[in-house]
Amino acid sequence: MTTLAKEMKTMERLDPKKDGASPDVVAENLERMRELFPEVFAEGKVDFEALRETLGEYVEDKQERYSFTWHGKGRARRIAQTPSTGTLLPCPEESVDWDTTQNLFIEGDNLEVLKLLQKSYHRRVKMIYIDPPYNTGKEFIYPDKYQDNLATYLRYTGQVDDGGFKISSNAESSGRYHTNWLNMMYPRLKLARNLLRDDGVIFVSIDDHEVQNLRHLMDEIFGPENFVDTIIWQKIFTVKNSAQYFSAMHDYLVVYAREKASWTRNLLPRSAELDESYTNPDNDPRGPWTTNAVQARNYYGQGLYEIRSPAGQVFTPPPGTYWRVSQEKFKNLDDDGRIWWGKDGTSTPRIKKFLSEAKQGVVPSTLWLHTECGTNAEAKKDLLKRIQFQKPEMVFETPKPVRLIQHMMRLGTDAGGEDIILDFFAGSGSTGDAVMQLNTDDGGNRRFILVQLPEKTEAPDYATIAEITKARLRAATEAIAEESKDSLPGLNEAERVDLGFRVLKLASSNIKAWDADFDALDQALLNAVENIKNGRSEDDVLYELLLKYGLDLAIPIESRTVKGKKVYIIGAGALVVCLATGVTLDVVEGIAALKAELKPEVMRVVFRDAGFADDVVKTNTVQILKQAGIDDVKSL
Repeated sequence: MTTLAKEMKTMERLDPKKDGASPDVVAENLERMRELFPEVFAEGKVDFEALRETLGEYVEDKQERYSFTWHGKGRARRIAQTPSTGTLLPCPEESVDWDTTQNLFIEGDNLEVLKLLQKSYHRRVKMIYIDPPYNTGKEFIYPDKYQDNLATYLRYTGQVDDGGFKISSNAESSGRYHTNWLNMMYPRLKLARNLLRDDGVIFVSIDDHEVQNLRHLMDEIFGPENFVDTIIWQKIFTVKNSAQYFSAMHDYLVVYAREKASWTRNLLPRSAELDESYTNPDNDPRGPWTTNAVQARNYYGQGLYEIRSPAGQVFTPPPGTYWRVSQEKFKNLDDDGRIWWGKDGTSTPRIKKFLSEAKQGVVPSTLWLHTECGTNAEAKKDLLKRIQFQKPEMVFETPKPVRLIQHMMRLGTDAGGEDIILDFFAGSGSTGDAVMQLNTDDGGNRRFILVQLPEKTEAPDYATIAEITKARLRAATEAIAEESKDSLPGLNEAERVDLGFRVLKLASSNIKAWDADFDALDQALLNAVENIKNGRSEDDVLYELLLKYGLDLAIPIESRTVKGKKVYIIGAGALVVCLATGVTLDVVEGIAALKAELKPEVMRVVFRDAGFADDVVKTNTVQILKQAGIDDVKSL
């Protein structure tokens, strides 16, 4: 062994249990607490008596206090904190524009997927929209097994022997009808909040079955101070005469901000009809105008006085009302030609409001009518316009229309930024369709991340809902491109709207965990030498590393050949990965040279643990890269 090798440290190896898992939320929270209150820790544990003394009067000791609880809440909280040992496998063959798109479709249980996204998208999502099961007793309830949710998912999807594993709907006759729904929703919303930006917002569709529980749930997770509003959406416009009591015509949208003080609601675009209501009958040089009443119902101390018109008539506020401006302010408005007395000067005065001075948009209301946001029936037409079904009546009874989701995005995202929209109950893919259409309309750069469980369907055309989602997205990319080719001519590559998506699928980790089978120890030791699972590709491992290092799953990836070996360059050199076998010192030196060429602030390098030509190469690799200014070197 060379002197150089003797002086250097051993290459650190990625630990499948630690490095292959999503973030440990509990450990991170404890570390934050240790920074704030180091005095409450004793031998690595929290001393609650010391914590009580530290917090003083802010500790609630009373047993009788308001609280929102249900059976299983503690377990639901723990499952949100339990790291996932899964990964996301890339599927370029099922994708559209894999190399260039920034959009993602992830097939898998959204609970596990949300855990895996914690590092890469922590506080990066601008808007979340979800349309979860309404808990009407018919919908699929996600198969949460608190001890091992990933294993449950693998059995459900047939990736491992299911042993007769079955999933049933949440029947209303169940003694834990609401409890099951709350246990399903709690950890998902908890994890979703971590992904929202400080100026982010979440919209949740719901109906009367669980709206009150959803409000309680989101108050606890987001804080009641971050509640924005509850919106009523008119989902149908015809009355059902068969209704027993009332014909239900609406759903709700519950809206919360991550930090209400940081979130700014956009205005809605002004309609042509609204602008046409402005006229200019007196040829005012300031242009078209409309009027507002001078009287109001709220008395403020200066609203009781007489007004004399140009024709000499005297006006006082009608009973129960008051002038909305002071006498001095009224005179100033009249002197400035901002009071309209009617064509003959005898009408009750009104204040002119000029189009040129009006807001550039419209403040949204909490009542969203079908005329502006569409209906369930329109949503089904949206879907059938994209893909055909032999039996359309068997698929999606209550999808959400594209116009409804675009309405939310106009309020909650900006066309000029690269805002990320997350939908982890993606269903038929309406959100992805809406993002691509709105970007085409306003030139926006919004991105979407959709997550959908491969829930089995009864439709003969598609085996799972995830297959429907992908089919709809593919059809949307083609249709929108065709529809916009004449309206958006001559755009260069950078200016084109992103009409693609990368498909990734939830699976178990690519890295074998150490399994000490003492009845077959020789084989176990041999398996440990090559710790990447059979059948997993270099690209599979690469995307697990992106998750481990918290990199965007749509980050540009360059592939180069260095001394005959394939090397991946991610994020302009932020991460360099070589998973080839037979790596020599020439390859290592070639990778070291990339630091000077690419000049990243920090470069991290990962090799396959069994990929070196011999132990001497492996031992000297760390020192060679360190001399090039690369300190973060690991193997797997």
